[in-house]
Amino acid sequence: MDTKPLTVDGFLDTVPTPGDAPGTARFQLIVSPTDDAADDVVWSCTTGIARIAYALLTEIQPGDLSHVSGFLTQPDDQAEPARLTVDTWEVLATAPARALQEMVLGRYGDYVVVFDADTDTVPVFTALGQWVGMAATPDAIGTLIEIHERVNGGDA
Repeated sequence: MDTKPLTVDGFLDTVPTPGDAPGTARFQLIVSPTDDAADDVVWSCTTGIARIAYALLTEIQPGDLSHVSGFLTQPDDQAEPARLTVDTWEVLATAPARALQEMVLGRYGDYVVVFDADTDTVPVFTALGQWVGMAATPDAIGTLIEIHERVNGGDA
């Protein structure tokens, strides 16, 4: 295996996932050596530093611009991808806040519904998060809530 120290700036590509051991995390970083998107490289990364793993799993979001340092390892088998093991992490810029574009939450008294532009069905929950049911259409939400209140004594 060939190992080299490396420091790069890149954007977090996907939501990080827990690693194989406690205090570890896996993630992908998009690195652009030029300003041309055709030159972008996606690095498979891991970290065994617990504080970095915790930040990745709880605070960092896709699109954050980060400055990372660690060791790049190229396995002996060239068919296997190189892996960057990160020792230091700094967020240079956070990703812009994402707006809810296709899903909208609605409130019906003590009930919460989720409207999705891709489907007519509407999931219905109590405000405390208890599952009520799936309304076949937005027009059926009221009926579903009435049935839930009759069955459960009117308490949401």
